[in-house]
Amino acid sequence: MKYRPLLSLVLLIIILIGCNRKEEKSDAYGNFEAVEILVTAENNGKVIFLDIEEGVNVEKGDVVGLIDTTDLYLNKLKLMNAIESVKTGKSGIQSEIAVLQQQKDNLKKEYARVNKMFIDGAATQKQLDDVTGAMSLIDKQILASSSKYNSIDSEIEANLINIRQIDVAISRCKIIAPVTGTVLAKYVNEGEFAVAGRPVFKVANLEDMYLRVYVSGDQLPHVNLGQSVEVIIDDTKDTNTKLTGVVSWISEEAVFTPKVIQTKKERVNMVYPMKIAVKNCGKIKVGMPGEANFK
Repeated sequence: MKYRPLLSLVLLIIILIGCNRKEEKSDAYGNFEAVEILVTAENNGKVIFLDIEEGVNVEKGDVVGLIDTTDLYLNKLKLMNAIESVKTGKSGIQSEIAVLQQQKDNLKKEYARVNKMFIDGAATQKQLDDVTGAMSLIDKQILASSSKYNSIDSEIEANLINIRQIDVAISRCKIIAPVTGTVLAKYVNEGEFAVAGRPVFKVANLEDMYLRVYVSGDQLPHVNLGQSVEVIIDDTKDTNTKLTGVVSWISEEAVFTPKVIQTKKERVNMVYPMKIAVKNCGKIKVGMPGEANFK
């Protein structure tokens, strides 16, 4: 019986220690988030296929869907046929210029003959003028044909540019995963009409998570970018999981204390948001609460 007071004292000390441990608070509190990317359609059209579902993983560069390219492809064929038609006309102009050039060469010879006769008094001024006028006319015809030839080159180049633009538009009909991550939401299904600029799905890299916490002004001098931080998440009702994180961002401006969080000093009016980069151990979910200790 004489040991009962001593035993009661020991039990009381253990209970008090346990209570104190339960009342221990972390340096900062917040919620986990990930870099979420909204993948939007870059063209209007019917979705031919979309091979994604919420919760599936995608790799960066994967083609996960396609918007109908039929109209674009038909327009490309029209331009290609127009180029072939113009090339045929170009060949005709080349032949025309060759004939005119031959006529000009013949007139040069005629001019030399008539000019010699004119000097010898065997030809009149009118005969010489006629040959000179014919040569001038041929030069104008060659110039006109050359201009048509050059305009055809410009037309072909313009059509080639249009084809390249269509090729770019066709490539934008592909729905491509911009990052390696997990599909969080799907907004369009196969067979539905996609509108340029509107979201098709949302993806995030859930392997690299961020704990957004808030620190008070008196804590701020003790926190630095790149600093290693202890991150705590709930494991079970009574146990926690401890991870290692790194301070990746600290706001340069203070904000009002958010109502949804508690800080070490609950009466602080202004706090600084910051992000702690954490490798996901498989237990972290977007929006899940977490704690951080800077010591």
